[in-house]
Amino acid sequence: MRTREAAVRTAFRAQKGWCEKLGSPFTARLCDVFAERLDRSTALGRRMLDWPGEPDALHDSVPLRIAGGLHALVRRGRLPDLAAFYPPGALPEPNMLWQTVSAALAEAGDEVEGWLDLPPQTNEVARSAVLMSGYVVVASRTGLPLSLFELGASAGLNLLADRYACRLGSRLVGPCDSAVRLEPAWTGPDLPAATPVIARRRGVDLNPLDVTTASDRERMAAYVWPDQSERLARLEAALAIAVAEPPTLDRGDAGDWLEWQLASQPTPGLARVVAHSVAFQYFPAATQRGISALIEEAGEAATSASPLAWLRYETDSDHGGRTTLRLRLWPDGDDALLAFADPHARSVHWQG
Repeated sequence: MRTREAAVRTAFRAQKGWCEKLGSPFTARLCDVFAERLDRSTALGRRMLDWPGEPDALHDSVPLRIAGGLHALVRRGRLPDLAAFYPPGALPEPNMLWQTVSAALAEAGDEVEGWLDLPPQTNEVARSAVLMSGYVVVASRTGLPLSLFELGASAGLNLLADRYACRLGSRLVGPCDSAVRLEPAWTGPDLPAATPVIARRRGVDLNPLDVTTASDRERMAAYVWPDQSERLARLEAALAIAVAEPPTLDRGDAGDWLEWQLASQPTPGLARVVAHSVAFQYFPAATQRGISALIEEAGEAATSASPLAWLRYETDSDHGGRTTLRLRLWPDGDDALLAFADPHARSVHWQG
């Protein structure tokens, strides 16, 4: 029991460090008071401190589960005393924050506990800008419209990259009047002049979120740290776009789904693009190997009239764990490093 408790407290401290690093002082303080003051006086406290899995792993992440639950209730107006401490207010003193959190857990513990039952799930819209830079390259090299297949798509918001205004270096790609404007800090050469046309789009996730369902929209917003107001506004704007024309998503294993998609005869005149962003590393090793083999096999059958692209925006072991954007394009099968990019798409160092 004590070993589990120590692991949970360590997970909160680690999450505090990430929040500080990413500019979220309120969420860092919230994690800090949980790390130091959470006790066994309530059923909720005992459940967290006796967490049976890996409390710091992304699929478990006890800190993100409880922080998301509290944020959701604050956004609903359910916990006004706690809401008074949330941004944009001043950073609260730890003792006062913990007293108010404790009171909130006592008042709404059953509601908060429901958030411990589900793993955190987000859909980082800013990554669309990085993916779009890859789509520009595919369009430039093939001269064809694109058919997208996204693995680990969550709510599918990154399948809608062409509906956002993406400032990529000197280029603006996408509708200039879009409510979603993405502008990562850009260094390096300019992109090619091509403008991607996305003719088809479809994605898969083990637990796809439905943008037309209020509870799923609430869930995505709750997992955005409350001191990241710009990120939250971007998500809400993207959700409004998606609700008007929701992306097609399937529930399932990424490998099984991709085998099904690639088994169908490709449509001449379309470039198929298998894409994923900060997702592949969380697939089981067997799934990773299966996906790689499927894409290699399909690539061998690709032609200039029906090319296949594999666009990966992921942690790259070949570059010391940095996050890169890589493109492999068949029929030639060449693999190119397109960019180094921040995992949250705040910056792109374009290699071309």
